[in-house]
Amino acid sequence: MNRTTLSLLAAATALAAITGLASMTGDSDSDAKSGPGGKRAAAAARMPVERSALVCPAPTSSELGETTYTAYTPQAPGQGGGKGAAELLPAHPADDGGGDGEARDGDRGEGDALTGDPVVPLTKPGTPVSENTSRSDAPALIGVADGALAPGWTVQQTTTVTAGDGRGLLGASCVAPGTDFWFPGVSTAGDRQDYVHLTNPDNSQAVVDLELYGENGRLEAPSGESINIPPHSTKPVLLSTLVSKPTINVTLHAAVRSGRIGASVQAVDANIGSDWLPAAAPPGTRAVLPGIPKDATSVRLVAYATGSGDADLKIQLSNPSGSLTPAGHEKVSVKTRMTSAIDLGDLTKGEPGSLVLTPQGSGSAPFVAALRVTRGKGDQQETAFIPASAPIESRGTVADNRSKGSTLSLTAPDEAATVRVTSSAGSEGGSPASREVTVKAGTTLALDPPRPDGAKGSYAVTVERLDGGPVYASRLLEVEAGGMPMFTIQGLPDDRGTVAVPRGNQDLSLLNDD
Repeated sequence: MNRTTLSLLAAATALAAITGLASMTGDSDSDAKSGPGGKRAAAAARMPVERSALVCPAPTSSELGETTYTAYTPQAPGQGGGKGAAELLPAHPADDGGGDGEARDGDRGEGDALTGDPVVPLTKPGTPVSENTSRSDAPALIGVADGALAPGWTVQQTTTVTAGDGRGLLGASCVAPGTDFWFPGVSTAGDRQDYVHLTNPDNSQAVVDLELYGENGRLEAPSGESINIPPHSTKPVLLSTLVSKPTINVTLHAAVRSGRIGASVQAVDANIGSDWLPAAAPPGTRAVLPGIPKDATSVRLVAYATGSGDADLKIQLSNPSGSLTPAGHEKVSVKTRMTSAIDLGDLTKGEPGSLVLTPQGSGSAPFVAALRVTRGKGDQQETAFIPASAPIESRGTVADNRSKGSTLSLTAPDEAATVRVTSSAGSEGGSPASREVTVKAGTTLALDPPRPDGAKGSYAVTVERLDGGPVYASRLLEVEAGGMPMFTIQGLPDDRGTVAVPRGNQDLSLLNDD
């Protein structure tokens, strides 16, 4: 048996351990595929994940802020009353030991455990749990779900700030920890205060590089290199302190040297409110940015070419009638490792829409992208962000939907697709409701989620793709606070609630012919 085969067997063994599979049964011949030399290879099974991790950033430092946390795990068919647990605990504030990645006196060690009261603990799937806080020092949160509560575990953090520079509705879906995050659309200009929140959920330190790219390439930011995040700790970094010159339309890359983190950017604009800017989908040669409101008064596209080639992109707007090219904004050219921005104005013209970016001509360089969307005029303006999203392959969920003000956007850029939209029971009572929806090819459909029967409190919305092509989704939540109409937009990428596991009788040597 060659070395590659041994490595594959080790990987399969590790995966089986992670998913908690004590044994795996074989397939019949009808489920197998023929391999080289007439061998039979069993298809991999998809099994529910048995452990999920999430990180929530510290919500606000404003004395006028009110934050709602909502946790939810969808009820899967046949899931029944399986056991499990899901909760979040406060992260430690990171000690400021500098930025060279070396542990210092006062840094937290591997033995420091998370302590404190759990936030929004779940005990069963299918019913959301909500908690509120008005603390200006509310901490970042680190959490794990296991067993029946792991597949699709979702936590939404929604903060209302009624006055001051940070006013607005700030919505964030708590993120899974990772090693690579892209944020097109940050700023170090004087009218913005953008903080990237870096949270380490693990028992060993993480080391992170913060790279900033403007229209002429990488910005000098030596203090952004080798930032140490101790175990179970969080550190907010004000981006303007990393550079010597204020710059608008910047792309931030948070690249992890060791360990893993959760990363989110809080963008506070002195003139048009504030919101969270989530990380964009990983670099690719195409991007879909779903859910531009029909009454958007200004839309700005920011894109960054991550590879060694330029990205010449065709811009298309998908609306309820189909796809069109916005007049005067047919394309955008993004030079390699540079950031480009283009103001698209009120391109939706009273209809909801989504932006689709594809290669112009034969070029196909990878890029990342995000939109800054503004509604209102004058001193009644409010802003939110729409990063490029990953499609829903099977299922995606967003929590904290209210009795009014929630709008779901669904985009099928390639071919028609049918989805099932399910609204859960309310956090304080009620029963679920669902409907099937068909999204025509090349269109964006905006709809109110089905109202749960007798719902009390907030509820979750789950989108399941039943058939057809890829589906991209987002949720707009709007409220009025202090006489100001506010809104936030969250994407619904696939929840990755299942994992592919090789069958017990699969000949892994079929995966390599060497």
